[in-house]
Amino acid sequence: MQRFKIIHRTYYNYSNSVDLGAHNLLLRPRENHELRIENFVLNITPKAKVLWHRDVEDNSVGIASFTESTQQLLIESELIIQQYNESPLDFLVSSYAINYPFTYEADDNLILSAYRILPDEQTRKLLNNWIFNIYKINEEIQTYTLLQRLTTYIYKNFVYKIREEVGVQSASETLSLGTGSCRDFAYLFMEAVKCLGLATRFVSGYLYAPLMSEQVGSTHAWAEVYVPGAGWIGFDPTIGNIVGKDHIAVAVSRLPNNISPIAGSFSGTATSSLDVGVWVTLC
Repeated sequence: MQRFKIIHRTYYNYSNSVDLGAHNLLLRPRENHELRIENFVLNITPKAKVLWHRDVEDNSVGIASFTESTQQLLIESELIIQQYNESPLDFLVSSYAINYPFTYEADDNLILSAYRILPDEQTRKLLNNWIFNIYKINEEIQTYTLLQRLTTYIYKNFVYKIREEVGVQSASETLSLGTGSCRDFAYLFMEAVKCLGLATRFVSGYLYAPLMSEQVGSTHAWAEVYVPGAGWIGFDPTIGNIVGKDHIAVAVSRLPNNISPIAGSFSGTATSSLDVGVWVTLC
């Protein structure tokens, strides 16, 4: 077991006083048998009332409501988590899904159908041609090996780039540019996986990078694939490997734009600027 301390600090600065609308907060990690929250503190200025609920994909969502006008909004979460996912390869795949291709069982497929929606026809053709570099039809291969091969291929053949722009590049954009951020690589991986007929979802969270733990960082993104018997298995094409003990998942979604850590609105005549800092350290 490893213990991590995570500080996630967000400042919104406004040129004039504004009234804040409700803000959705996705800052509390997903607790399960692999991850436990030991302590969670949320500080918000100006003062806010926060109500928590679970959304349709079982993410923990806080709704912050404000009554004061302000020229600055500070949202800071500080938490300590216990991470038990120290052997990410320690899983058993159902016998019918060990080798690719396979077909999901009917009951699973009913639930997973939303996570298997194919990209548009043009993107699908582009991806199918690209996948041929990684997997040849009728090739004998294990499911995990194929997914790991795809993860590694993106890592080795694309250039990582920090992007401050909001949103995620389309798969065709990432293929054309040859560069992208972690969320772009995760989405490219997802679109390719759906072309292979498998269920996949987007994950937003944090990554512990030992060499950069004392520097200001940012949130991280990767993808999960549903593998029968093993469940939702994470793959991180930004680092070219399966998700393990250094990944802390906060939210999942079938669509990457649905899980911004903080999303809200303001009213008033003002411009705004954003400053975000994330620190993940061992404790």
